[in-house]
Amino acid sequence: MRELRRYRRLPDQYVIAIPLRLDTDGFSYRKWGGEQQCKPGDWLVDDDGDIHTVDADVFAATYRQIHRGAYVKCSPVWAEVAREAGSVATKEGRTSYNRGDVVVFNNEDGTDGYAMTAERFNSRYEPDQ
Repeated sequence: MRELRRYRRLPDQYVIAIPLRLDTDGFSYRKWGGEQQCKPGDWLVDDDGDIHTVDADVFAATYRQIHRGAYVKCSPVWAEVAREAGSVATKEGRTSYNRGDVVVFNNEDGTDGYAMTAERFNSRYEPDQ
């Protein structure tokens, strides 16, 4: 049974992002132990050196611009510490994680997930009471 808790991104933890508004069919890349797919209009995000793409609709719903090219996650997330290694489906592909990593969801129902190390998660998020 899941034990998801609600968190919010720390306000000083912004990302640099640009929309991929190019004449392209998208592209694939390898990250997080799997093949990821980027679609036209998705966002290319630099989260303190962790470069990845974010689905266009997800980005629009969860981030707000604070400066040109700088965005902060403005919606809560729900997360839990992984009890064992596994993987989670993402909008871009799959993300593998190890026991002790944090599995994060943009939606309270446990959908639109991704994962990161506990150290990275704890440096970016705090409980949202």
